[in-house]
Amino acid sequence: MILIKKESEGVNDKREIVKRQNENPSFSSPTSVGSEEETRILTDYIGQKNMFKIAEFHEPLRKTLTLKKFLKSKRNQQVVISSFVENDQTLKTEGKVAAIGRDFVMLTDLQRRIWIPYVFIETANIPFGFPTYSNTHQHHIYDNQLQRKLMLKFGETVTKRETLVQQFFEETLRTNMNSWEGTWVEIVTSQERFVGSIVKTTNDNILLKRFSTSISIRLETIQYVSTLRVFPLLKKIVLITFYALYKKIKGGRKDGG
Repeated sequence: MILIKKESEGVNDKREIVKRQNENPSFSSPTSVGSEEETRILTDYIGQKNMFKIAEFHEPLRKTLTLKKFLKSKRNQQVVISSFVENDQTLKTEGKVAAIGRDFVMLTDLQRRIWIPYVFIETANIPFGFPTYSNTHQHHIYDNQLQRKLMLKFGETVTKRETLVQQFFEETLRTNMNSWEGTWVEIVTSQERFVGSIVKTTNDNILLKRFSTSISIRLETIQYVSTLRVFPLLKKIVLITFYALYKKIKGGRKDGG
């Protein structure tokens, strides 16, 4: 009887230990023997050295790698981007860095969202007079259990928050545009501007719809995308409609002449 009692107590002790481990899961050990600030500085230094090494061996990647590194350091901060738009004109866009993708950056201001592919960016900088740091009170994710959730349920936690998706994954312009289905946008290419609501994206094209008109645009030709508010949207639709009507009338006169 004494032996059975001891075995029963041992089993109960093991169950109690397992229960405590489940309630208080342990995390991985520190990544460096130095202090946290030293580790962060060292990580940034190693990242920059690796970036320039890669750029030396593969020059075409230099621009994209440099832009991504700069923009990631300015996440949630104001930047000014000069980019090429239709007919090789230069357009300056100022906004807050909202997302850094694999081949594009998304900026936001008080009125719209703007997507600019890296290949059409000439320069990127911070506006004169702006501080080089962000306001953490505005952009911090308040979740005391976030570290635990990321360690134990990474996929489930990240997919529920767009901010975390942007933090951990580099979307392409195609996949990001696909997530904005139904949004009215203006798309600028080297030759023309298009207005419509996003239907979907394919491997090579983005499909828009403007009332009964369907529009297909090759993704590689997109230089600039911006969302539209109600009144600017109505104005652009009226202008586009009148311009299309004008071309139709003009073409008819030529045929008649």
